[in-house]
This record gives sequence, C-alpha cells and structure tokens, in this order.
Amino acid sequence: MEQNSKNTALLVMDMQVGILGRLPDAATIINNVATAIANSRSKKIPVIYVTVGFRQGAPEINMNNKGFAEGKEWLASTDMAEFMKMPDELAPQAGELTVAKRRVSAFTGSDLEVILRAFGIQHIVLTGIATSGVVLSTLREAADKDYRITVLADCCADGEEEVHRVLTTKVFPRQAEVLNLEEWRNM
Repeated sequence: MEQNSKNTALLVMDMQVGILGRLPDAATIINNVATAIANSRSKKIPVIYVTVGFRQGAPEINMNNKGFAEGKEWLASTDMAEFMKMPDELAPQAGELTVAKRRVSAFTGSDLEVILRAFGIQHIVLTGIATSGVVLSTLREAADKDYRITVLADCCADGEEEVHRVLTTKVFPRQAEVLNLEEWRNM
C-alpha cells in the first residue's frame, strides 16, 4: 500500500536515555530509528516524539498499576529531565514536536490525538521501546481510532526477543502493516 506523506507521521516512542540504557543492544535500535527519522525528514513526513515521564517523586503512579508500580521507587528518585532526554542521534530538530505522556499508550494522558488531527494525520508509522509496551498499546488504541498503522519491526525492541517476534509476526499484522526499515524506505 502506497503511503501519502501528506497525511503520514512517524512516531518515535519512548526512545529516551532512561529506557535505552536498559536495552542490551541499544546501538542497533538507535541507528535504525535514526535512519527512519532521516528518511521521514527527507520525504517531508512529520516526526513526532513521544516520551514517558513523571513529575519528581512520580505522584502520577498509582500502586494499582502493576507495570508502573514495580518501578515507582526507582522512578521517584530519578532525575526526570535526564530520564526523558533523547540521545543526540535521535534528538528532535527545531519545529519537531515532543509529546509527554504518563501512561503506556502514546494516546493516554497526552495530547497526541489533538496534534495528529491538527496536522491531518491519518496514517501513523510506529517505532519505539518496548514492542510489548508503548508499541502494542498505541497500535491497539490507534486501530480503535481508525488510523492507518505501519509498524517498523526493526525500529522497535523489547526486553524479550520472543515477545517482539510474536507481536510483529502474529499479532500486529491483524491491525497494521508490519515492515522492516528498508521496505519502508523504498516505498
């Protein structure tokens, strides 16, 4: 399916220092996402950055939220500005937007949907960490909101390679087009 760059945006999700530092092979995903960003910019496709973070002390984390509650003590004592910072290779350029969120999905607790509507975006291209976190949650919510979705499988990573494989080969294709970076670049 041909993409229309006028209604497409690349989402770079949770590709921040505090998360990348927990991946064993961060250099590969940083390089792949940097290439996707360069491709988007060359084709005039907007790049929108989505970061997860909290106020100092992480007051937004409810202990009923199993995923976040496990890390609340660590997050509460973390310098959020440093945690949410992008590596230099992925840093936004002037005019590129960054959306802050407080939950897993890029939509929940953020103004992403308002921004996408303002830009007339109907097709989102997803990259990010973790495949089983922000990518899965954003994909599911975007599908329910009737967005056309592409996932760049080699621009996503997960702490468990098998989980990444199952999601990108068996689950995501039900609601999105799943491509590798080279396939997408050649569209």
